[in-house]
Amino acid sequence: MMKYEYQASRVKDDARGRWQRVLSDLAPALQDAVAKRGKHVPCPVHGGRDGFRVFPDVSETGGGVCNTCGYFVDGFSLLMWINGWDFGQTIREVAQQLAGAPTSSVPWSTSPGVDRSGSPDDTTRREQLNRTWRESLPLTHREAEPARLYLARRGLAARVPEALRFHPDLGYYADQRLVGRYPAILAQVTGQGGDAVTLHRTYLTVDGQKAPVDAPKKLMRHPTAKQLTGGAIRLVEPGSRLAVTEGIETALAVIEATGLPTWATGNAHLLETFVPPPGVRQVLVFADKDRPSRQHPSGHGQEAARGLVTRLWAMGIRAGAIAPGLDIPDGSKGVDWLDVFNRLGPAGFPALGSVDTLLTRAA
Repeated sequence: MMKYEYQASRVKDDARGRWQRVLSDLAPALQDAVAKRGKHVPCPVHGGRDGFRVFPDVSETGGGVCNTCGYFVDGFSLLMWINGWDFGQTIREVAQQLAGAPTSSVPWSTSPGVDRSGSPDDTTRREQLNRTWRESLPLTHREAEPARLYLARRGLAARVPEALRFHPDLGYYADQRLVGRYPAILAQVTGQGGDAVTLHRTYLTVDGQKAPVDAPKKLMRHPTAKQLTGGAIRLVEPGSRLAVTEGIETALAVIEATGLPTWATGNAHLLETFVPPPGVRQVLVFADKDRPSRQHPSGHGQEAARGLVTRLWAMGIRAGAIAPGLDIPDGSKGVDWLDVFNRLGPAGFPALGSVDTLLTRAA
């Protein structure tokens, strides 16, 4: 025991003055915060806009604080939180990094206390998620031009939430075979409690078009211990009122047109099962308008929105849903609020006064 304590003390002394490099190497998700030491950035675990910062003296202490997750007095506690390591592993990883030895990859962000033993498949999935996120860049990076071009082609402003990131060369697989490599927009999908579950990928071409693949928008497989149902892509900080959509680009259109904090769920099933975070008292669903089908005679998007609204009212949360008034074009499966934004601009969206009226009605 005395030997272990001595080693921990020695590693702490060795790390003093070098924590910026240690944190950046062992926890790539902290790189933005370390580069802007003392200034607020999105939390590397649950996202948001500006709830996290490392201390101005981070090089000496390694510490940081999140307004939601808590206070981390030094680099050891910070690494234990973000990587899910115990104290012994943290000491070993820091010591090896300082000595220049290879270190293990950083696990995909998970809530502290979660059992990470899992199956070999789960370990592989966490490693893939971690590696993909670690390799990503901010959309403001000079290499992220394909993402900015894509959003511009979709009619959206270049200024987008920091929750979206860019991968310059991501593999696209079909039937477990590599089809090709493409630029991609990444979005972190979180569970009900805000813990990271998986990644949503939008594959692109270098000139900002959708990639020529069967499914340019895909979710990565998530660890089986993680619960995807009820989660969402947390694009911005929520208020007491929150808007939700299926698609990411639809959510960005709602944000741009109305100013409402808006999250995307990724698909109709996840929209219907969405659970808002504590503090949200009103939810407005900007539903997709889909063609009727045998399985969904009222349209999948409309039915999912109606199911969510009904469940939210039962939970004591005021909720309402609104679908686009546009006709579905021939040959198209449906229309969404991004289509409304591109055709009619902000004038095609409901005024906030009518939103208040809608939220007083049960589904």
